[in-house]
Amino acid sequence: MAMEKAIKIINEMQAVGIIKKYAVGGAVAAIFYIEPLLTYDLDIFFVPAEESESLLALSPVYDYLKGKGYKPEQEHIIIEGVPVQFLPIYNDLVKEAVDNAVQIEYKDTIVNVLRLEYLLAIMVQTSRPKDKQRIIRFLDEGNFNETDLAEILKNHKLKTRFELYRRP
Repeated sequence: MAMEKAIKIINEMQAVGIIKKYAVGGAVAAIFYIEPLLTYDLDIFFVPAEESESLLALSPVYDYLKGKGYKPEQEHIIIEGVPVQFLPIYNDLVKEAVDNAVQIEYKDTIVNVLRLEYLLAIMVQTSRPKDKQRIIRFLDEGNFNETDLAEILKNHKLKTRFELYRRP
């Protein structure tokens, strides 16, 4: 229930123009495609309402949420008990991923979620230890479009790096 309430607040932020677009990424996005992963927070990749540097893009988001009574805690804002990390788009891959997000119904709420192929590409690009483990799970469990993934990887020069994760 808390997650749905947090998503409703984020949808409201888009409706009133605080952010242009958003999409859920990270482990929460992954649960729409594979068996649930342990996660601490909700990652929201977003296109700021106005062009600005990454840190400045966060000001309207934090100001809006503070005005609604939500408090920051480290790099998160706690919305309805859910730690939410807002991540302004930071490169072409993430912008393309947000632009191509899919709408999925979560309980009674529509949520924008990164497509599986983009989740994989972003994990390949960041290559954090937890991403490496998740990539292998996605390859084993995820139902992704190989043609779309290959095109995304090619366009963002990630194909060679991705091939390291393929099992023989």
